[in-house]
Amino acid sequence: MSLWAIIDSVRVLGPVLAVLLALAGCTTTTALTPDVTPLASEKYAAIVVETDSGKILYESASTAPRYPASLTKMMTLYLLFEALDSGRLDTSSPIPVSAYAASRPPSKLGFKPGQSIDVQTAILALCVKSANDVATAVAEYLGGSEEQFAEMMTAKARKLGMHTTTFRNASGLPDPEQVTTARDMAALAVALRQRFPHHYHYFANRSFSYDGKTIRGHNDLLGRVHGVDGLKTGYIRASGFNLATSVGRGGRRVVAIVMGGASAKARDAHMEELIDRYLPGL
Repeated sequence: MSLWAIIDSVRVLGPVLAVLLALAGCTTTTALTPDVTPLASEKYAAIVVETDSGKILYESASTAPRYPASLTKMMTLYLLFEALDSGRLDTSSPIPVSAYAASRPPSKLGFKPGQSIDVQTAILALCVKSANDVATAVAEYLGGSEEQFAEMMTAKARKLGMHTTTFRNASGLPDPEQVTTARDMAALAVALRQRFPHHYHYFANRSFSYDGKTIRGHNDLLGRVHGVDGLKTGYIRASGFNLATSVGRGGRRVVAIVMGGASAKARDAHMEELIDRYLPGL
C-alpha cells in the first residue's frame, strides 16, 4: 500500500484504521504455519484476526473468491445502523414490505405484501433469523430498490477496504456475481464492532419475539462457547456453511471467519477449534 493510500485511509477510516489496513493492505496470503488443519473442502476459507492490532493469527485461502451467503446481511446491517445514527429513521420507524420482498425464499419471517416491520424488529430478524424477506424490505426502503442498495453496499465495501467484494443483493441469496473473501468479511466484522459499539449487542441475541412467537437463531456458538458475542451464520449450496464470529477472552479479542463447511456442525467445530487455539480460555 502506498503512503498516499495510507494517508487517505486515515482520513476515511478513523478508528478502524489499524485493523483494516492490516487486512486490506496485503493482496497475497500471509505466510503462516497453520496450527489447525483446514477443512477438506474446495469451498473452504478461513481467517483469525486480532482486532486491536489487526494481526492475522491464522489464514487459509483467505483471499480466494467465495460466496458470502447470509454473511451478506452484515453489510445490510451496517448501512441500516448508519441510517439510524444519521437520524434518517429510528427503531420504531415502519419498513414496508413489498410483494417482491414478501416473495423471497426462506429463511424468512413470512409477510403479506403491504405489511410492515419496525426497524428494531428488522434488525433482530436479520441478526437472529437471517430473514431474506426483511433484508429485501430494508434494501428497498433505504436504497429505493434492492439493485440500488446493492450498489450502495459495494461502495461501502470499497471504503472499508473490501476491494474484492461485490454485492448484488441484500440477503446473500444465490447470485454468481455476489462474491467476497474471508479477509474482506473479517474487515467488515471488525468495522461493525468498532463503528457501532452501541448497536453491536444485537448480534448476541439468540432469539427474539415476533407476532406472539419466539424466533430462535442459527448461531449455536452463542451461549455455548465462552466469550462469543456474535456475529452471523450463512449458507447457500454454492458457499457451504459460513460463519463470522467475534469473541473476547482475558482482555483480548479476535474475529474469525470460516467459509465452506460441509455442515453446520463441522463448521462450528472448526470455528471452536480456531478460537481455542488462538484465544485460549483462562
